[in-house]
This record gives sequence, structure tokens and C-alpha cells, in this order.
Amino acid sequence: MFPNRAAVEGVADQMQLAEVKGRSLWADARTRFFRNRAAVVSLLMLACVAAFALFGGAFAQYEPDFVDFSLIGSNAYLGVPSIETGHYFGTDSNGRDLFARTVQGTGISLMVGVVGALVAVIVGTLYGATAGYYGGRVDGIMMRIVDVLMSIPFMFVLILMLVIFGRSIFMLFLGIGLISWLDMARIARGQTLTIKNKEFVEVAVATGVRPSKIILRHIVPNLLGIVIVYATLLVPNMIIFESFISFLGLGVQEPATSLGALINEGSRTMQFGFMWQISFPLFFFVVTIFAFFFVGDGLRDALDPKDR
Repeated sequence: MFPNRAAVEGVADQMQLAEVKGRSLWADARTRFFRNRAAVVSLLMLACVAAFALFGGAFAQYEPDFVDFSLIGSNAYLGVPSIETGHYFGTDSNGRDLFARTVQGTGISLMVGVVGALVAVIVGTLYGATAGYYGGRVDGIMMRIVDVLMSIPFMFVLILMLVIFGRSIFMLFLGIGLISWLDMARIARGQTLTIKNKEFVEVAVATGVRPSKIILRHIVPNLLGIVIVYATLLVPNMIIFESFISFLGLGVQEPATSLGALINEGSRTMQFGFMWQISFPLFFFVVTIFAFFFVGDGLRDALDPKDR
């Protein structure tokens, strides 16, 4: 027996509705992202690294700044990684537990990267979108300010800030935030110049919507794709930058530490055969950097409208 016409039409309507629901912008991007195996694996690895930074301290047998005096001078055979002694990653050259310090360093490096990228994205996007939307003299003045700031030797300014106001996490965030938004402002301004001539923006202007509302509700949401991709690529750059600052001795102040500082300390003892002192921090550093890059590539492929 053949099914009646009404039943067939009902099934067809439901299929069309389901198809329409599945073609939303973010659902489509999410589907494309999860098809990228490298990006998904990298996302899981980032989740593991974040869990290690957040909850790894609960498994540490020692505090990060605790000095095990019984191991000083005998790191070569007593300070090696061992479950029995509780030093899972061994100890550093000062007899401190490297597992606890790696947990602390991973957390601080992630915090520097994420907070620095967040500041850069928020400030740079709003600044660039405003300059691009208004255009003309406003755009010229705002972008010349960006050019002037980019011409200032940032490292010199950061060193002066750290020397005058002291080394601290806050000053490190402030120093990174002062320059990290400049590239984002240029990118956002360039994208805004193309978006502001679209029909939906012209309709908003014609209906009397205020410029600030047009920027926040029509311009910025259409920049989210490139902003998210840039943010994921900016985080590892921030971590690398912080590591370089720590290498110069201007980064996180003792007894706190970061992955860059731990790698710097471990590199000094490589010649004595204490390879574990650089291996564990370097492992988390490399995994974090590569994972962010792969996630950024996956987001770029998922959010790029030209690939849809």
C-alpha cells in the first residue's frame, strides 16, 4: 500500500524544518570545526593542560616554594623524578619540587596568554571598528596614533616600567596590554571598511540607529570570526613573549614562576645531565603552543565564509 499524500507532505515539511535549523551560522561552524581531527585533538589537549594547571596542585606532595634541603648537592641521584619520594618531576637546582612548580608555571603562563589576548581583542576590536566606521579625519587621527605607538621600542618601555614600578604580574599584564591591541586594531579597521558598506549597515543608518549601536550590534558581531581566530593565535604569542621576558630576568618574580622561567632555569643545568629540569616544563610549553595553533587553524577553517 502507498502512504497517503498528507503523510508524505508532513514528513517532507519536517525534513525541511530540520534542514533549516541545522544551517544556522554557529551550528555550521561547530560542525565544520569538529570535523577537523587535529583541531579537536588539540582542543582536548588544551583542556588537559588547563586541568593540570587548575587541579594539579591537589596531587603535589610539596609546596612550590618548599626547599627540600636533604636533596641539595645530590640532585643527580636523589632529585630525579620518582613517585616514591613524591617528586614526580624531580627537583630543580634549589631542591624545590618541580611538579608543583610546573603546575604553578603552567597556570601563570596560561593566565598571561589568555588575559593578554583578551585585552588585545577587546581594545583592538573596538578601536579598529570605531576608526573604520567613522572614516575620514577620525580614522586618520586614530590610526596615526596606532602608528606612533607601534614605532616606540616596546621592549625599552616595558623594561623602564618594570624597573620604575617594580616587577609584578600586574605590570606584566599592563605592559603587554599596551602594545598587543595595535595589530588587532589594524585588522578590525580593515574588515570594518568592507562591512560598513553592506546593505544591513546602510539600512541601520537610514533608520536613524546611533553609530555606537551600529558598531556594537552590526559591525563587531561580523568581526567575531576573525577576532576569535586572531585571539587563538595571539595566546601562544603572548606565552612566547612572556617566556622571553622571563629569560631576560624581567618576568614573573620569585618565588612565583612561569614555564619560560622554568625552561630558563632548566637550560642552565643541561650540561650537568639534569635533563628532567627542562624536559617537563618544555613539554607543557610545546604542547600548549602547538595546541593553540591547531585550534586556531581549525577555527579559521570553520569560520571562514569563503569555505562554506
